[in-house]
Amino acid sequence: MGCYLPLALNIMNSSQGKELQEKWKVFREQLEENYAWPALYIFKFIVPKQKAGEVRELFPMHSSSEKDSENGNYTSLTFKMMMPGSDAIIAVYQKVSHIEGLIAL
Repeated sequence: MGCYLPLALNIMNSSQGKELQEKWKVFREQLEENYAWPALYIFKFIVPKQKAGEVRELFPMHSSSEKDSENGNYTSLTFKMMMPGSDAIIAVYQKVSHIEGLIAL
């Protein structure tokens, strides 16, 4: 299965423009180096509890495992998805990037 690539969090919280495009390019290269496609990829998102449904709605065909934080303010959602390639993974991160308070691991 590949390795953990924490660059997604860094990309989603970065500035726009050329810098952002360069970070996505580096992330794509890392994915290509570490995975043989198609591959099972694990997405993990931490969101304020009230936003968990918003994340689930984006992936209606996929089930998630969930765990609430100790204080119950946040929910961790883990999706295991068979992905055809790095562009599909990047599309998922871009799809969730608009959700306020979301942290992608």
